[in-house]
Amino acid sequence: MNDRRRDALEHEHRPEVIERRLRAPSRLRHLPDAILGGIDGCVTTFAVVSGAFGAGFSSTVALVLGVANLLADGFSMAVSNYEAIQAQREHVAGVRRSEHHHIDVVPEGEREEIRQIFLRKGFTGETLERVVETICSDREVWVETMVAEEHGLQTVALSPLRSALATFIAFMVVGAMPLVPYAMPWLDPTRQFLTSLAVAGLMFFLIGMGKSLVYHQPLLTSGLRTLLIGGAAAGLAFLTGHLARALFGLGP
Repeated sequence: MNDRRRDALEHEHRPEVIERRLRAPSRLRHLPDAILGGIDGCVTTFAVVSGAFGAGFSSTVALVLGVANLLADGFSMAVSNYEAIQAQREHVAGVRRSEHHHIDVVPEGEREEIRQIFLRKGFTGETLERVVETICSDREVWVETMVAEEHGLQTVALSPLRSALATFIAFMVVGAMPLVPYAMPWLDPTRQFLTSLAVAGLMFFLIGMGKSLVYHQPLLTSGLRTLLIGGAAAGLAFLTGHLARALFGLGP
């Protein structure tokens, strides 16, 4: 590790910097929602485009189908994400109420749960008893510890509305990219499809690179993996459209 990186790392681990970082909300909190929306949006619209091209439909039909799917699926996915996060928040709130009730009814039993949780983490003897006493002296800390440690639930709540908006915006923006060539009437259908293919491939690769920020993966590896996943979905849609045309006489 070079000196500059070491100095930067040491600066990030100063007490005041650590305290400020832990207090501040994560700027990347809604990035997974955006990544999910972007991937699904690009897969959805390019799959429609691929299927339409494979079936031999006109560019106009591909564009209409792509826009319709973009709007409907984007809204559906945003609503689904909203409901999922809202349900998670309600579940955590229910667990908190339950833990408050348990502390009221069987405080010694709840104290023993704290003791055993930290015993499994390697605390023993006087140190363990001080940890138990410190946590149980603050009811809210006690409950939050039980929620996180006993039930394995995330105690930092996400905003359902913000998560839904992040998903919807990413879905619409990224999902619209493969449709842009179909709004260029001066291109013939084959060139429209190939341009859409190149744009979709670029979107998949860039989204994969964005994923590496969240999951701390190598940029190139993450980009190529997402590109392969998106390419497989598009290839399946193209093959389905081509087979439907051959088997059922679909298309123009």
